Amino acid sequence: MSNAQTAFASVKLPTTLVDQARAAAQPMRRSVAGQVEYWATLGRIVEHSGLTAQEAQTAIANYEAAARRAGPGGRDESNPQADALLAQFMAVEANGSLAQRVREVVAHNRSKAGGPHA
Repeated sequence: MSNAQTAFASVKLPTTLVDQARAAAQPMRRSVAGQVEYWATLGRIVEHSGLTAQEAQTAIANYEAAARRAGPGGRDESNPQADALLAQFMAVEANGSLAQRVREVVAHNRSKAGGPHA
């Protein structure tokens, strides 16, 4: 393990985003900062995939609307677009291409930052 220092910068984030990150981080055993970094990495992957900002916003809005309709722990069966997006995501997760792309982005970012495993 390297003793190299990692550079950090502070940013202000909305309390609701930090609360959402805290809730999402706990079951994954991530820190709040780690969860925000994970989401940022996924966002970069989405942008890199060629999805437009409008398409990404629409997908997020549809996902959130479906989650609200379904309630806690439920699934909304009335949104075929959200189901199709989820199926596509699950397919790339299952075949390993999503995990591979995350690893590539992390390795690239580490090499740019000069961090461990660069």
